[in-house]
Amino acid sequence: MRSILPALLLAITFLQNHSFVIAQSARQAAQVDSLFSDLNKPGKPGAAVGVVYQGKLIYAKGFGEADVETGAPITPETIFHVASVSKQFTAYGIVLLAQEGKLSLDDSIQKYLPEVPNFGKTITIRHLIYHTSGLRDQWRLLTMAGWRMDDVITKDQVFNLVKRQKELDFEPGSAFGYCNTGYTLLAEIVARVGQKPFPVWIDQHVFKALGMKNSLFYNDHECIVKGRAYSFHESSDTVKKSVLSFANVGATSLFTTVNDLAKWIGNFRSPMVGTQATMTQMLERGRLTMGDTLPYAFALTHDEFKGLAYYGHSGGDAGFGSYLCYFPKEDYGFIVLSNKREFNINKKIFEVADIFLSSLVKEEMPGQAPVASPSAPPAYKFDSTLFRKYQGEYALNEEPDFVMSFKREGDHYYARANGQSQIEMFPFADTTFFLKSIGASIIFHITKESRVNKITLRQNGERQATRVRYEPLTNFMAGQFSGKYYSPELETLYTIEPRGSKLKMLHVHHGETDLKVISKDRLNSEWSFVRNIDVVRDSGGKVTGLRMSNDRVKNLWFKRLPDNFAD
Repeated sequence: MRSILPALLLAITFLQNHSFVIAQSARQAAQVDSLFSDLNKPGKPGAAVGVVYQGKLIYAKGFGEADVETGAPITPETIFHVASVSKQFTAYGIVLLAQEGKLSLDDSIQKYLPEVPNFGKTITIRHLIYHTSGLRDQWRLLTMAGWRMDDVITKDQVFNLVKRQKELDFEPGSAFGYCNTGYTLLAEIVARVGQKPFPVWIDQHVFKALGMKNSLFYNDHECIVKGRAYSFHESSDTVKKSVLSFANVGATSLFTTVNDLAKWIGNFRSPMVGTQATMTQMLERGRLTMGDTLPYAFALTHDEFKGLAYYGHSGGDAGFGSYLCYFPKEDYGFIVLSNKREFNINKKIFEVADIFLSSLVKEEMPGQAPVASPSAPPAYKFDSTLFRKYQGEYALNEEPDFVMSFKREGDHYYARANGQSQIEMFPFADTTFFLKSIGASIIFHITKESRVNKITLRQNGERQATRVRYEPLTNFMAGQFSGKYYSPELETLYTIEPRGSKLKMLHVHHGETDLKVISKDRLNSEWSFVRNIDVVRDSGGKVTGLRMSNDRVKNLWFKRLPDNFAD
């Protein structure tokens, strides 16, 4: 008679291991629950969270309300607008068509979009994919032209502005400049080559094939989608709507769920749509003309978390935030979708990842700067008089249009990036402050002369910024700058006029803002969409126009109109 002891021992070992896995999973699920428990409050928006392991959704849960007006709860089946996470589906459509031989990534976009201006430089499909086209960003152009981001914005309106552009921000291929316009154009290329509207083509070739039954590209702002979330923001302890009325697709406007995105992550590891070669192409990093390799691939960014490689993409529109990432070696995917503007999605998704990957992370490198705990920044007795040296504005050296300002209100200290809400800072040392809500820190550098001219921003790496210094406004300067300035490309008008001791800039839709003088040929505004203004003069020194810039539009021309032009 054969002994049953080895089989019995094997069964016991299996049960013990199985019980350990269940215990591990239950413990990790409880930890994730605790991360989002503060969202489970009546009348509050929240988030949906998903964790995928070896192609299976092992955790999926909703927190808070999908619609504060009705009290509908968020579940893994709640349909969210996922903003720029949409772009990877657009890129996937392009790759599928390329593999069918219906287009080439190195085709000029004019082959499919003849209405896009010929700037004297060839822009290829590949340039659009990698954000290296030099085209100006559609959202920034629309805002500069007078649109609000809660206006109805259609594909035709985007194309109308693109068709009127006369210049590029840079030579195609020479630089990286994140550009939503490129992905709107890519979606239209898919539509024209695939001979079907983009939402229909993607639904037939991707969503249906993967069983993503609650996913659609939303190109009709009047369309009703049952089970969807609406977005919100908090103002003075009151929840308000963050209205989103987009009617354009490609760069944004994917509606989907945690459960559906889990199937999309499954397609990363084992393609059911396309082949492994499709994913290989999707993960190919961009390369600039001078040879620099970008972390950006086909709407998937390569990065590391505590030494573990992953790829993914985040997104944000109105009050919606989204993040999807996949760690291929560890075979873990993470999804967080939110309908609360103040929710820090970038921070939360990696707190979730840390719960499941903590046993796999590499040791921190020697000399790596410690990061304070975002949940409990250490208390530090700070001499508030020191902050007088720190307050002011600082522009990133690598991106001068990105300006951070710092101020004190009573015993509290705040940072604000142009166009964003202010964030409270907590002193960590005499020169270091921790930004709890976004997991970043600021270091103020004091010179031997006891001045502060530079700071370091630590957030996913280190970036340096230099203090912005302003000149006092003189009557002579005010007289030189005063006038009306018109953009033929945007068909919009800005007015600059002195008012008392201040210089104001006015727009019929946006109202007014203060202008500050950096030099005789550069002005600065509080509007994020017109951050820096370079003054253009003729040979006699008379101001003939302005070049307005922001983070995604460079040197847009505004001609100075004659003082009596309205007559």
